[in-house]
Amino acid sequence: MDYEYVPLRLPSNVDRMTANAQLTIQAEYGGWELARVRLYPDGSRQVMLRRRVTNESLPGLST
Repeated sequence: MDYEYVPLRLPSNVDRMTANAQLTIQAEYGGWELARVRLYPDGSRQVMLRRRVTNESLPGLST
């Protein structure tokens, strides 16, 4: 399966509940899922989101 990835950096002033809400919105409306979270000593987080790449054609277009 092919995935596309997007890194997201959350600064240290973003608390866990806010981060959870942001990631939930991305998952719900963007089709993203959590691939990896890295917590740094300064309190910031690096999040890697992924979603499947689909090869669906657009309506009305032939391939």
